[in-house]
Amino acid sequence: MSAFIKDLIELPFLQNAVLAGILCSIASGIVGTWVVLRRITYIAAAISHCILGGLGAARYFSVVYDLPWLRPVYGAIFTALAAALTIGIISLRAKEREDTVISALWAIGMAVGVLFIFKTPGYNEDLMSYLFGNILMVSREDLFLIGALDVVVVALTLTFYSQTLAVCFDEEFARTRGMAVEFYYLLLLCLTALTVVLTVSVVGIIMVIALLSLPVAIASRFFDRVWKIMAASMLLGIFFTLTGLAVSYTPNLPSGAVTIVMAGLTYLMTLVFSALKKPVQKTPTA
Repeated sequence: MSAFIKDLIELPFLQNAVLAGILCSIASGIVGTWVVLRRITYIAAAISHCILGGLGAARYFSVVYDLPWLRPVYGAIFTALAAALTIGIISLRAKEREDTVISALWAIGMAVGVLFIFKTPGYNEDLMSYLFGNILMVSREDLFLIGALDVVVVALTLTFYSQTLAVCFDEEFARTRGMAVEFYYLLLLCLTALTVVLTVSVVGIIMVIALLSLPVAIASRFFDRVWKIMAASMLLGIFFTLTGLAVSYTPNLPSGAVTIVMAGLTYLMTLVFSALKKPVQKTPTA
C-alpha cells in the first residue's frame, strides 16, 4: 500500500487511473440505481458485450485506412447507443420479446468484434484489455472523454429525475398521466449505454454489469430513498475501484478483477449480516 501511495504522488498514469475510477463510479452509481430499480440489468449486460463490435470496427478502420483520430472508444459509444435504441424500439414497437432481441444483439456484437479484431493488422493487446479492463492504461485524453460523458449522464439524470423515477416505479400510472413513457425509457437505455462505455475502461466488458449492480445492491440494504441509494452507490463504487487499484498494484494483479471480488465479497457479507440480524428488507421509494 505504501508503494502505491508513493507512486501515486509521482506517476501521472496512476493519477489518471484514480481519476478514472472516481469519474466512472459517479456515473455507474447513478445509472446503476436506475438499472436495478427498472430491472434491466440483462439489457446493460447485452450492451456491454455488443460494444466489442464497435471497438473492433473502429480499430480496424483506424489501422487499415490510416485514421488515427478514430479511437476504439468512439466505436464503443456509437455501438452502445445503437444497441440500446434497437433493443428499446423493437421491444416497444414491434412487440418482440426483449430476451430474443437481446440474445441476437449480444451474439452479433461479440461475433462482429472478434472478426474485426482478427482482420486488423498488428498487435491487438489494447482491444483485449477492454475485455478484462486495464485502468492503468487510461490516458489524459480518455479522462476528458470520460468526464464529458459523466457530465451528460449527471445532467440528464438531474433534468429528468422525477420522470425517470415514475417510469421505473409505475410505468402504467405514468402513462395514464400523459407522460411520454417510451421517450424516458429510451433515454434511460441511452444513459445505461453511455455508463457501460465509461465502466468498461475500469473493469472490462466481462465484469461491467457487476460494478453497475453490486454497489446498488449493497446500498439498497441500508437505504430506502432513491437519491440516498445513488449517493451511497457512488461512494461505494469509488471505494471499491480505488481500493481494488491499490490492493492489486504491488502484486501486479488485474485491478478490475480485484475490484469486483471486493465488491462481491462485501455484498455477500451484507447478506450474511442481514440474515443474522433478520431486518425487514427496505423497499426503495422516491
